[in-house]
Amino acid sequence: MVRAVLFDLDGTLLDSAPDLVASLNHLRAGLGLSALPMDDLRHFVSHGAVGLIKAGMPPCDDETLAAWRDDFVSYYQQNSFIQSRPFDGVEALLAALASRAIPWGIVTNKMEFLTIPILDKIGWLSLASSVICGDTVSRSKPHPEPVLAACKMMQTEPANTLMVGDDLRDVEAGERAGCPTAFALYGYFDQERKSDIGANTALIQTPEEVLGLLDKPGAS
Repeated sequence: MVRAVLFDLDGTLLDSAPDLVASLNHLRAGLGLSALPMDDLRHFVSHGAVGLIKAGMPPCDDETLAAWRDDFVSYYQQNSFIQSRPFDGVEALLAALASRAIPWGIVTNKMEFLTIPILDKIGWLSLASSVICGDTVSRSKPHPEPVLAACKMMQTEPANTLMVGDDLRDVEAGERAGCPTAFALYGYFDQERKSDIGANTALIQTPEEVLGLLDKPGAS
């Protein structure tokens, strides 16, 4: 039985694509390039700053990529919660977990200095039982270390802790940690790659569907 839930942040709890794509378009504007539509880049949001830059900027050398990444992160840090909002149903899900006394936490590859201010502004920082970021531990997803660290912080066994995400890295990290897993199809994942998701991972179309997984047996 699931006794705790871990969530990825971007694309699972938070629709952060508008602000992340705006940061990319800030880079493009600096080169005199036109802005790209958000829908063209949503699938790259879970790949982080470098993934977005590679998808939306001209080919470049490593030095230029590093400079663009620094500019992207600097702009995003100041504009990370302009249009970002929880996905429909997320707040109701978190309230339902609280009413059932089921702790929940966040495991994200986003760095702490970017994550914590967002969670504070949205009001989740004091509600989450654990927050593990890309630099909280030595290795990030798909390595299981951040998931195991979150379980330890919440004092729950991985086999009784559901890991929910919208990227294959989230599922792999959860599975390697020994957690049951769920994949958020409403997030940023390319639906054409649905067959890449393992058969042991539950597929959810809305955040509220997490509640239907709570009484299922944990990972074996």
